[in-house]
Amino acid sequence: MKAADEPVFRVDDPEIETLVRMALAEDIGAGDVTTRATVPSARRARGEYRAKQDLTLAGVELLPLIFRAHGGAIDSLELLFLSGARVEQGTVVARVEGNAHALLECERVSLNFLQRLSGIASLTTEFVRRMEGTGCRILDTRKTTPGWRKLEKMAVRAGGGVNHRQGLFDAILIKNNHITAAGGITPAVEQARESGLPIEVEVRTRAELEEALAIGVERLLLDNLTPDAAREWIESIAGRACVELSGNITLDTVADYARTGADFVSSGSLTHSVRAADIHFLLTLL
Repeated sequence: MKAADEPVFRVDDPEIETLVRMALAEDIGAGDVTTRATVPSARRARGEYRAKQDLTLAGVELLPLIFRAHGGAIDSLELLFLSGARVEQGTVVARVEGNAHALLECERVSLNFLQRLSGIASLTTEFVRRMEGTGCRILDTRKTTPGWRKLEKMAVRAGGGVNHRQGLFDAILIKNNHITAAGGITPAVEQARESGLPIEVEVRTRAELEEALAIGVERLLLDNLTPDAAREWIESIAGRACVELSGNITLDTVADYARTGADFVSSGSLTHSVRAADIHFLLTLL
């Protein structure tokens, strides 16, 4: 079994189980009328999940949870690869054997999870590849599918990316509207420090940059700069703070931004507009 260096997919979470059960209920409803009408109830089959493109796999650890939540008669389920594995087109990544009704009723839900999460992981891997040798790392954002955030952020890790904050609750990111509402960077940061949480500040002008550095902000977000402007700002920071760049970060531009000396670049495209990976499920009778 091939896997990433460390487990990145933890599915023993009540929220994830709830999501899986909701997905099954949404798809199956009162029952799969096509399967019930055409397939004998006692028929047994084998299903194989096969990659139809080169990809980075993510979410395969959900398969046992999906089939268990469904409750159908499954004889065996084998995960041939784990999340984070790079697999080539044509590779079988998992096999399941059991009652044909159970396999057919879980087919679409399981593929929806595998295809979207592997799409995120594969896109992240491509970002990482284009940044090789720069020392800069790719961050995700909160631009995730409602209810899927934990899974989508795990998929980013499977692809070699780094998670930013999980939500509004676990780290402080003071952005332009917070600065305006607080009356400036200094009062915003002074009040935020009382929380004891990590603090990052978005700076929009050179004056804000110098103000943030003067009060000891340790992490800065520079948004919507060109690569040349970002390089100039980072040179002036001179290692006094960790720097994240955001805005206009695409596969075409990420290498230029990564070479500016930034510690991180972030892109919402990793999760909000990803293309699903091409994985299919092929059934054979036993």
